[in-house]
Amino acid sequence: MLFVGIDVAKSKHDCCIIDSDGVIITDSLRISNTKEGFDTLYTSIISALDSSDFSNVKIGLESTGHYSTNIT
Repeated sequence: MLFVGIDVAKSKHDCCIIDSDGVIITDSLRISNTKEGFDTLYTSIISALDSSDFSNVKIGLESTGHYSTNIT
């Protein structure tokens, strides 16, 4: 299982990916609030997965007004 935490902001999001054993995959992934930034996050999640089973990924994000709309 992978856990992805996202701190939402206007122009960028700070992300952290941790596995179910508590191993930090990435703790300082900063992405822009753009399609390219979302693609970077997607690629980071894919590369951390053992399989392509997205049911093994849980994502939590801060709901900061409308800034989280693009990512949900």
